[in-house]
Amino acid sequence: MSSLSYDLTLAGLAVGSAAALTGIGLIVTYRATGVLNFAHGAVAMVCAYVLRQLVVGWNWPLPPAAAVTLLLVAPGIGLALDRAVFRPLSVRGTGPARTLVASLGVFVLLVGAAGLLWGPGARADAPALLPDDPWVQLGTAVTLAAGVAAVTRWTRFGRELRAVVDNRPLAVLGGIDADRVAAVGWAFGTFTAGLTGVLLAPLLRLDPYGLPLLVMEVMAVAVAAGLRSLPVAVAVALAVGVAQSQLTRLHPGGSLEPLVQAVGANLFVVALLAAALALRGLGVPHALPDAPHGTAPVLRTVRLPDHDGRAWLVCGILFLLPLGFAYGDLRTSVQVPALAVVLLSLVVVTGRGGQISLGQAAYAGLGALFTALLAAGRFPGLPAVPGLTALLLAVLLTAPLGLLTGWPARRRHGLATALATLAFGVAVSRFVFAQPYATAGLSLDRPAGFGGDRAYYVLELALLGLALLGVAALRRGRTGRALAAMRDHEPGAAAAGVPVSALKLAAFTVGAALAALGGGMLGMALRAFDPASYDPVIGLLWFAAVLVLGADSLLAALAAAVLLVGLGSGAGGGAAAAVIGVLAVLAGRLPSGPYAALREAVARLSGAPEPRLTPLGARVRARVVSARGRGGCTPGSRASETGPPVAKEPAPRAPLPSPSPAFPSSPGLPSSPGRPISSGRLTARSLHARYDGFTVLDGVDLTVAPGRITALIGPNGAGKSTLFHCLCGTLRPTVGRVLLGGTDITHRPAHVRARLGLARTFQQLAVFDGMTVAENVRVGAEQSGVPDPAAATGRALDLLSLDGPLRAAPVAGLDTGTLRRVELARALAGRPRTLLLDEPAAGLDSAEVAALAVVLRAVAADGTALLVVEHDLDLVAGLADTVYAMAAGRIVTRGPAHRVLAEPRP
Repeated sequence: MSSLSYDLTLAGLAVGSAAALTGIGLIVTYRATGVLNFAHGAVAMVCAYVLRQLVVGWNWPLPPAAAVTLLLVAPGIGLALDRAVFRPLSVRGTGPARTLVASLGVFVLLVGAAGLLWGPGARADAPALLPDDPWVQLGTAVTLAAGVAAVTRWTRFGRELRAVVDNRPLAVLGGIDADRVAAVGWAFGTFTAGLTGVLLAPLLRLDPYGLPLLVMEVMAVAVAAGLRSLPVAVAVALAVGVAQSQLTRLHPGGSLEPLVQAVGANLFVVALLAAALALRGLGVPHALPDAPHGTAPVLRTVRLPDHDGRAWLVCGILFLLPLGFAYGDLRTSVQVPALAVVLLSLVVVTGRGGQISLGQAAYAGLGALFTALLAAGRFPGLPAVPGLTALLLAVLLTAPLGLLTGWPARRRHGLATALATLAFGVAVSRFVFAQPYATAGLSLDRPAGFGGDRAYYVLELALLGLALLGVAALRRGRTGRALAAMRDHEPGAAAAGVPVSALKLAAFTVGAALAALGGGMLGMALRAFDPASYDPVIGLLWFAAVLVLGADSLLAALAAAVLLVGLGSGAGGGAAAAVIGVLAVLAGRLPSGPYAALREAVARLSGAPEPRLTPLGARVRARVVSARGRGGCTPGSRASETGPPVAKEPAPRAPLPSPSPAFPSSPGLPSSPGRPISSGRLTARSLHARYDGFTVLDGVDLTVAPGRITALIGPNGAGKSTLFHCLCGTLRPTVGRVLLGGTDITHRPAHVRARLGLARTFQQLAVFDGMTVAENVRVGAEQSGVPDPAAATGRALDLLSLDGPLRAAPVAGLDTGTLRRVELARALAGRPRTLLLDEPAAGLDSAEVAALAVVLRAVAADGTALLVVEHDLDLVAGLADTVYAMAAGRIVTRGPAHRVLAEPRP
């Protein structure tokens, strides 16, 4: 027995050593570039194929072949990725969502290229680079980790690396070549990927899908190390490898044995799932929740035009065309509507809801599996049912399982959500789809009366039509605006009253239902449950396809389905992945998407004359220019008539109008007749807050009285932002209470406070870029529960001079002053009792600041309690009734503005 334990330990050390190499490469790449390289496994697979090609295909000796593969090919891939893909994204300052898309694009591109070059079949003749001795492999991993740690700690490059990781812009200002650091990080990361690939390839059958997925599973060691600690990554890798090897000895017998064996063979999947769920702040700098958690523009602006009738006509022809084919030609076509329904689930979850979901293939597979089990009478507790009934029941059974990904995503964003959903998809694939006890002997018959391909295709079109109508309805109206607000700026949506957590759960639930419907349809189209059709790698391909064609577009789901099935069946294995990978990699260079880029290219090639304004258009433009000259803010006011925006010298600050508490309420003011004036009093009592071991708030007391303007001032680091977040509900104090109108709201979330009458604006603009001005404002009215949202929206637009043509303008192209008014109008549309403004004058010129002061006085005169956090002391002096001054987490003085501002600042 002891000999068996020793042998299993050695085998586990071998696997753990390869996993440790993966963790080292991922951590170094992430620390040097800020990118979690999801393509790490694909690079490992390509390098393993290259070594095999050199040794087996071209009869090279192993040593020079290994040197070329590991010292030239692998680092060369990293340098090419840095130069061609990720450096342009870094220069543009894109966020993690866009880099994640690019990384997934590289993944599917390399997988597709490998399928085209070497074929989809598995190979069992990969050459072994190192001796079959786990101690040698362990020594390689430990030596590499120690070398990286030594370079990081004791060399100049290590100091530069740490500086870039801590603050890249500051490091660049300090003379550090951040691009060189990133290039070295990419080269080293892909070197370790290549080493991992050539070490793992002899231990399993080499194919374009298996090795990338395996390396993606062992990503758990880097995730468990928080993408920072090399020793932790190595220790976790070795521990999981040894534990996985030792678990193969367990044979409990009975019904538990298949599950125990599945866990023993896939312990890295369990580790990935546990790490992804435990580390919800993964990859997010430790900071107060001031920055937006919305998605990158690639998730919301790149889209096929749903309003284009010609595109819908072409799409309709493509989907109806198979009905005229011969019987045999529909064997491929019947897959298209089913896949389109699956892809519509990504439109709901990712395109409209803004959640990065990499596990939709799991829900599609569960839909197919449940349909097969129900139809066969093998589902526990239920008798056999007809095919169509089985499909509908499978959808109902799968929809609640959407909570398995929706619940962890409630408080996660970006990378953390992506990892959690990926881990769920891999876990379902390994523990359900790959287990004979769940899927052995299953067939999937079509519903009665729809056995033929043509009849079944008509049924699919009907179900697809219903799914399109449902998703279209979900994208319109109040729910659609709430989802889009959550997608574009999550904290801003919560501040407007959107129940973000509940909406995420709803989006994932609807997404799971649609994926299950499409998965069941796909299984019936294939007449069998095929686990390979719902592989996690296939799910990544689906995600990338929808994203590059238009995440928030119904047409994109349809076009992606046609493209994936057409290329997958007609152009050989890997063609679809290669094409989608190229488009995803180019996403950073085509910010408007491939459709818009194609239209622009066609227009240039056709030599079409440049559009000219009609006489009416010329008169309208003259009015716009005239309004701009008077200081008004109109759509496109940042652009000149003939060229790009021209920077203006800031005008001298005009004197503020004198405070006037009796400023009359205009008819446009969104007032609340009959509301008790005391209901808006906001009080903070003995607030304490600690952050990373430091005391940020130390017994703060503050009162914001109705009908008055209260200002909060103090130097940077005084605790103003922390206090503001405690009042708004985005941060919970350690000790103390927050009262609104006498009601304790200390533990109420931000959206509940908004519905109780507490509204806020943000220091960094919180607008919803995917909507118009009026839609932005209407979100605040709808979600706060006012009786007539349309009327409240109109009054707020009128008060802030946003009515007229401006109300229908997309906010994405507006200037800062107009966007500040949009954000304030959204807050006022909810008729708040209390309004909190975080540096409302940031980015405004003197005329805009003066106009803002007039509006704020009018709002206060209507009985609203106003708290303004502001660095502009001139604005504070001319606006505030009461001023609180903070320093070192405490209120150091309070009183009338003239007295507090006259005191020396600490």
